[in-house]
Amino acid sequence: MQAEAIYQDLRRKLGDVMPEAELLLKAEVAAEVLALKAERDAVILGHNYMEPALFHTVPDFRGDSLELSRRAAETDKPVIVFCGVRFMAETAKILNPGKTVLLPTERGGCSLAESITAADVRALRAAYPGVPIVTYINTYADVKAECDICCTSSNAVAVVESLKTDTVIFLPDEYLAKNVARETGCHVIVPSVLPKPGAGARPGTDVERTMIAWKGRCEVHELFTPEDIDSVRSQFPDVMILAHPECSPEVVAKADYSGSTTAMIKAVEQSKAKRFLLLTECSMGDNIVAANPEKEMLRLCSHRCPHMHEITLEQTRDSLKYLRWVIDVPEDVRIRALRSVERMLAIGPKID
Repeated sequence: MQAEAIYQDLRRKLGDVMPEAELLLKAEVAAEVLALKAERDAVILGHNYMEPALFHTVPDFRGDSLELSRRAAETDKPVIVFCGVRFMAETAKILNPGKTVLLPTERGGCSLAESITAADVRALRAAYPGVPIVTYINTYADVKAECDICCTSSNAVAVVESLKTDTVIFLPDEYLAKNVARETGCHVIVPSVLPKPGAGARPGTDVERTMIAWKGRCEVHELFTPEDIDSVRSQFPDVMILAHPECSPEVVAKADYSGSTTAMIKAVEQSKAKRFLLLTECSMGDNIVAANPEKEMLRLCSHRCPHMHEITLEQTRDSLKYLRWVIDVPEDVRIRALRSVERMLAIGPKID
């Protein structure tokens, strides 16, 4: 009976984007996941980029990295299944050392997380002594352990402003850094070669507020161009275009709205526009349409994150069934990373 109820709900929400046979299959798998979730006494966290059949069936909580980090910090369940990528599951483990944290895929990489190492952060700290380091949540635990505070795209501006300093290091997303710098009135430096230890900028020595960035980019968001926006507007003059702040500053400047995945979802829900285009991971558009069938989402996005794409209902089922893949963080790294994550969670509004 549960599979039938799930099927009917999926058919209502996704009948226009998924074939009937797949809806039936996914409903059966979702029912298995829910049974295993109850058996394991687990909580399932689903990122906004998850495939629609997963997103609309099994997660207890859905959202962006900041929301899911907070949910991970609050849960009393002994098992956490993170339907996202590895750095997200690591954050859940940092916050819950005594719980079993599962990632439904063995790898779950991220181009941003892999663009910087803990050694890189130590080199930056040596080059710019005394300058606080903000690290985007899209990084691995050992990098978080070397920074002063983490941030997400939801609260990056608030985090930078909270430091009350004239110079800040912002890692590793170059585009997010530039977009945050524009909002906070900072001049951006992206050093191609780090200065010798102690030779970099110090707080208060520059005429302008300075942000030292890193040349990391999201392999999905860097594909969007200003020309894409011009082309869409020429065909659909009434479209509302929303861009994730991991897009280039030129793209963000031409968009009608920029914000985190959750912020974009809320903006679409609240807007009176008739047509929308999301410049972010393309599966999110299907998720929004499923929840808001009266909204028209232009199907012009073909950029799918290969890492998020690894997470499926089938993988989630097997993760619970076999208790795989278990995420561990060395305790010395976890303790240092916890400080920067907890400082991040203290910034900005709480979850409703």
